Amino acid sequence: MKMHGSQLRASGDPYFAHPIQVAGILTDYKLDTATIVTALLHDVVEDTTATRDDIAERFGEEVASLVEGVTKLSRLELQAEHTRQAENLRKFILAISKDVRVLLVKLADRLHNMRTLRFVKPEKRERISRETLEVYAPLGRSIGIHSIAQELEELSFEHLNPAARNALQRRLDALKLEHGEALEKVTREVGAVLADADIQAQVAGRQKTPYSIWRKLQRKSVGFSALSDIYAFRVIVDDDADCYAALGVIHRRWPMVPDRFKDYISTPKSNNYRSLHTTVVGPGGLRIEMQIRTEAMDRVAEDGVAAHWAYKNHAYGFDREAMEKDGGRDPLQNLRHLVQVVESGEGHEGNDDWVEHAKLEMYLDQVFVFTPKGALITLPRGAMPLDFAYAVHTGIGETAVGVKINGELKPMRTPLVNGDVVEIVRGAKREVPSDWRSLTVTGRARSAIRRNIRSTERSEYQKLGKATLEQTLSRVGKNLKEVALAPVLETLAIATEDDLFTAIGQGRVSPAKVAETLFPALKGTVTSVKARKRISDDEARLFVNGGGLTPGVSIHFGACCSPLPGDRIVGILEPGKGLTVHTIDCNRLAQVADDDSIWQDLQWTPRAETSGLAATRLRTTIQNAPGVLGAVATVIGEAGGNILNLSMTRRQQDFFDVDIDVEVKDAKHATGIMAALRTNPSVDTVERVRG
Repeated sequence: MKMHGSQLRASGDPYFAHPIQVAGILTDYKLDTATIVTALLHDVVEDTTATRDDIAERFGEEVASLVEGVTKLSRLELQAEHTRQAENLRKFILAISKDVRVLLVKLADRLHNMRTLRFVKPEKRERISRETLEVYAPLGRSIGIHSIAQELEELSFEHLNPAARNALQRRLDALKLEHGEALEKVTREVGAVLADADIQAQVAGRQKTPYSIWRKLQRKSVGFSALSDIYAFRVIVDDDADCYAALGVIHRRWPMVPDRFKDYISTPKSNNYRSLHTTVVGPGGLRIEMQIRTEAMDRVAEDGVAAHWAYKNHAYGFDREAMEKDGGRDPLQNLRHLVQVVESGEGHEGNDDWVEHAKLEMYLDQVFVFTPKGALITLPRGAMPLDFAYAVHTGIGETAVGVKINGELKPMRTPLVNGDVVEIVRGAKREVPSDWRSLTVTGRARSAIRRNIRSTERSEYQKLGKATLEQTLSRVGKNLKEVALAPVLETLAIATEDDLFTAIGQGRVSPAKVAETLFPALKGTVTSVKARKRISDDEARLFVNGGGLTPGVSIHFGACCSPLPGDRIVGILEPGKGLTVHTIDCNRLAQVADDDSIWQDLQWTPRAETSGLAATRLRTTIQNAPGVLGAVATVIGEAGGNILNLSMTRRQQDFFDVDIDVEVKDAKHATGIMAALRTNPSVDTVERVRG
């Protein structure tokens, strides 16, 4: 009170009322003295003339260290929003890894600020609410303080989306009037059924909060009326055995809703939450969720890490032994995992990546899946097999080619669910397709894939650039092995030869310019079209499909001509894109005919011509008669083609046009399919579509 003096809050109240309220919130959790004192003093260093040394001198080093931790976080919030979002989150978690009490004070501080948020300006109100919802509430849930996290979510929701919250609250109020008597009846009936089975239990019913229902509506993409767990009943019993006994009694009395049972006692959540969940069809056909747990489990469910503060050895503080006795695990393991990511900098080159990773790791609900050997892997809800693979080991993710879920081959896009046994099918090479990022939700997997793609791109652009320069020099009778590139590096201000090759491969540096820098006498002759005849097909230096260049990374197939294995091809080096493959008769080549330095002689690899697969589009005109389309599909199948897509582009009375995308081995295979189609009397014309 002395240091804050006459300072006022936005509400007009004396400022010192705020730290007193924060301390009061933490007192409800029966935390230790140092935490309560820190709550009282948490703003004095930030907002008054008091210093850390003043705190240490009057209240001791422990309190001074805690106040310093909270102060650092408060100062970070004052930075510009874009920087603050990443830096605040990063240093926040680093700070709490040293002492969880810093987080407890900060959560209580944020809770009281949210309770009085109506007094601040609307734009600031929205920013604080969004930060609370995305950072502070998830952190609260990570250490199991459900009561504070839930209130933070509700207060944020009220400011960010008042219309939705009010609409949900009106629906909930109407349901309460409609089903109020039924809820009381269920409470009495569940208690009586358990008592008849000699199970002592406390039964209480409650209605879900608007924000929790809002999240379910978003996650499940269903309407309000389709939700089955708007009402939840908590059954508190004496011990773990009674939990399972009560579950059996309830399931015998009321029908269970399939796929709605979860056992968090045998597999607790990472924040130590333990309970049995089931949904049954109760009296009057009302679907109700049952949560069955002991008193100790209930205490941890509400208060999380704060549930195990107690006297021990004449001192008051966090009792880890009591936590472990209650069946809990390290409550900070989620946060420590994030700390390791921050400290290692693994896979994150910028703040945005890190924020995305941290939010994904903290904010999504979890699923529990198993390796074939029975090891338990915890993943966010919505995770797919690649997330699992990278969670086990980066090497497994990079060599994954397929997945078996519960013994059956499944697509890599299959969402994992609780209890799945996941086996990754691995290949020999580490080739990660760029589109696999869409098959992941965890930051670890996405970062690893991004890192792999960046590494692959650089390696391939180096190879492409070196081959391009070799070809350019050979056309004018020179050999790359016989020249020193140091003059070029100095002239172009490029650090290394590998960087030079990469720049050429990406199209940022012209190979002709490099050749002319090495041999000034050749200026004006390097790009000569006449030189193109010097390279025969047998001397082509790059090979497509399996030759070290990955389609979609450093090499691309021209959409203008759709090359297939077997087509005669050339490559055109395009700035920022790498090498684009065109057929030798493509119209695009006429536009670049005057600059020979960007041309690249190409051949298909033998593997591409014998065992590769590619897609081509066939445009057919067929008779408008029953069974004709089926006959066309049969012809394609018998010729060894696989139909990927089919669309009708123009339909008339007698004929209609059909575009058919077919997977083929090569150009010869496509030609064979077209010939087979032409033998069918119902097919009028068929041609291969270019582009």
